Amino acid sequence: MPSAGLADAVRGALGRVIDPEIRKPITELDMVGRVEVTDAGEAEIGLKLTIVGCPAAATIEGDVRAAAAAVPGVAGVRVDVSVMTKEERAALTARLRGPGQRTMPFGPGSLTRVYAVTSGKGGVGKSTLTANLAVALAAEGLSVGLIDADVYGFSIPGILGLVDENGVAARPTRVDDMILPPVAFGVKVISIGMFIDPEQASSTGGAVAWRGPMLHRTINQFLTDVYFGDLDVLLLDLPPGTGDVAISIGQLLPNAEVIVLTTPQAAAADVAERSGLVAMQTGQHVYGVIENMAGFVTPDGSVLDIFGAGGGADVAERLTARQGTEVPLLASVPISVALRSGGDAGAPVVLADPSDPASAAIRAVAGRLAHRGRDLAGRKLGLSPR
Repeated sequence: MPSAGLADAVRGALGRVIDPEIRKPITELDMVGRVEVTDAGEAEIGLKLTIVGCPAAATIEGDVRAAAAAVPGVAGVRVDVSVMTKEERAALTARLRGPGQRTMPFGPGSLTRVYAVTSGKGGVGKSTLTANLAVALAAEGLSVGLIDADVYGFSIPGILGLVDENGVAARPTRVDDMILPPVAFGVKVISIGMFIDPEQASSTGGAVAWRGPMLHRTINQFLTDVYFGDLDVLLLDLPPGTGDVAISIGQLLPNAEVIVLTTPQAAAADVAERSGLVAMQTGQHVYGVIENMAGFVTPDGSVLDIFGAGGGADVAERLTARQGTEVPLLASVPISVALRSGGDAGAPVVLADPSDPASAAIRAVAGRLAHRGRDLAGRKLGLSPR
């Protein structure tokens, strides 16, 4: 093959190399510059990284070498690595964001299904369940984003294994004013824990002491500056209760559907109902209720109701009466050692132990959500009668 034709073949092969952070082909991102092949068959490739110190640099360069070397007729590969200019980065971020730069893409009119997972009180397993639900949805083939909006008690990075041996959360990559979220198990994740300085975390234990306005700005930044790309589903793990963050989500995402999490006991169910009522007051629709810690299956097969029984069904019934439309009980998730240990180890039970009863219950909810498809309500489809 002539060297020009071989260079075209190499460029075509590079179109299959995916940037692991942006999740698009590097050729579409204008990260590939010069591609030439010498008469001796050596491919010479100019690779432009988005930023200095790009954490995915070694992976991208290795994938480029492998893709080029696999082209028949290529005898060797040389990669010249450089960094995009400021103008090239600006053009890239503009192209990724599309029209209306730095606007929040998940509000009314978005095709993305947005679910805010809330609970009345802490300690009911909301973050563990939300993280596993996100992973299960990604396993269904959906493009999934997860915002850890539990600013005071952020735990999503640890549950999804996005921490190092010292418990420090993975850092997002910044391309100018655009933030690229880390990815775990196919889920794009952002959390306030990823922005806390390790030295501050060691001295304060990672505690965040913020009031309403700063909380609102942080949530808005997560929704605006973080590049999630085209998502099928966006999940938000809200802090427990009915405070500032829940109100901000109601203002920023009135189109979000709310999933209320409770445990079976009456005290937890009463408080969980209030979180659903606040969502209704902000104009959001309560999609359903999940009952967690529904019972413990003993070795002989009997179920021990450690936290009582029926709380989830009671919350669903009361919210149905208040909303005027059905609020179903989506699942009763039993107490599970595997669910707890998987969260501690950063290994979601829905993948690590699919046969576990809690895993099966969460995956059933994911299947139900996955089959709802994209939200086309109120969208103009650009069609007209002939």
